[in-house]
Amino acid sequence: MANLYAFRSGQMKLVRYNVDADTVIEKGDMLWFESSDELVAPADDFPWDTNIATTQAGFADVFAGIANEPSAAGESDPISVDISPDSVYEMPCASAAYVPGATLGPDKASGDALLSQTLEGAASASSVARVVEQTSGAVTKVRVQFASAHSVSSNNANSAVG
Repeated sequence: MANLYAFRSGQMKLVRYNVDADTVIEKGDMLWFESSDELVAPADDFPWDTNIATTQAGFADVFAGIANEPSAAGESDPISVDISPDSVYEMPCASAAYVPGATLGPDKASGDALLSQTLEGAASASSVARVVEQTSGAVTKVRVQFASAHSVSSNNANSAVG
């Protein structure tokens, strides 16, 4: 899959995470942290739960950040993941008009799965990103900042220490 995203500005905060050798990660994938195995995996590997809103909420609870480097099948070396809430990315999104502050989560793939590099509107409690640039009409790419559950600087409810 071609990388669909683009880093645009801001300060990255890179954290190294382990990856399972059977997991394929593309640069720019939204990643979640599997606490039972202590590994990251792309959004499209996240287990489906009932509907898109419930699945997005579960994903937000364990959202690690954006893959800064890929991991091919058979590789198990740690990769760098951007967990900074200050980085601005241009990401593919469901076609719509967007305003700053709008909340987004991973888009739904066909069937019961999430997309790893595409966003759609999500309830605040289920979101992993906020729009940072108003659009003129419907667009299919939008600039966002992410809220990692692993960054104490983000607005993710799971990012608090203690």
